[in-house]
Amino acid sequence: MPSTGKSSIWSEGRKKKLLTELERLYPDPQSELQFQNDYQLLIAVILSAQCTDKKVNEVTPALFRKYKDFKQLAKASVSDVETLIRQVNYFKTKSKNIVATAKIVATDYDGKLPLERSALEALPGVGRKTTNVVLSEKGVEPAFPVDTHVYRVSRRLRLATRTDRDKVEEQIRMKFDPSLWRNLHHWLIFHGRRVCKAQNPLCDECTLSNLCPSSEP
Repeated sequence: MPSTGKSSIWSEGRKKKLLTELERLYPDPQSELQFQNDYQLLIAVILSAQCTDKKVNEVTPALFRKYKDFKQLAKASVSDVETLIRQVNYFKTKSKNIVATAKIVATDYDGKLPLERSALEALPGVGRKTTNVVLSEKGVEPAFPVDTHVYRVSRRLRLATRTDRDKVEEQIRMKFDPSLWRNLHHWLIFHGRRVCKAQNPLCDECTLSNLCPSSEP
């Protein structure tokens, strides 16, 4: 089973090899969440917490058809939203949060999503990771969101050694240029979903094994 070590092994040459292989494996590093505007982006990211993108993509079309923007969602009943997103993990809490967030955006920002970090993090259901995703996807500022896949893969690769997610983010940011953060975030997610799985990772098939200390006997 993969382990996590604590020594620094990532020279510039080793990092270049990693990035080259990740780019070869995943040449189109894009979010797998489906969204068409700022409203859909934020709501989809909130719903994706501790839930698969696939499941979120199954429930958001009906939600977005009925409530087309923040102002419409602000008028929704929580119970109706619960019905629409029931298949998503923690749907009750998320329903309350997205309606509450919609009310704030509709009232305080005239229905337009604020793209300042402090304003985003103040919204119900929006923490640092969600804020990082929005700012990164919108190109507002370089950011490196750490979800469960990024956390797992970066620690197995020993790109990060800390257990706190904010500290993992800090360690990765220190190792790579900000221009690489967005793509690296998506690359690590893809690799975590397809190869470096939480249970039974496919180490024998992994083309990063020559760079990964967790694949060593």
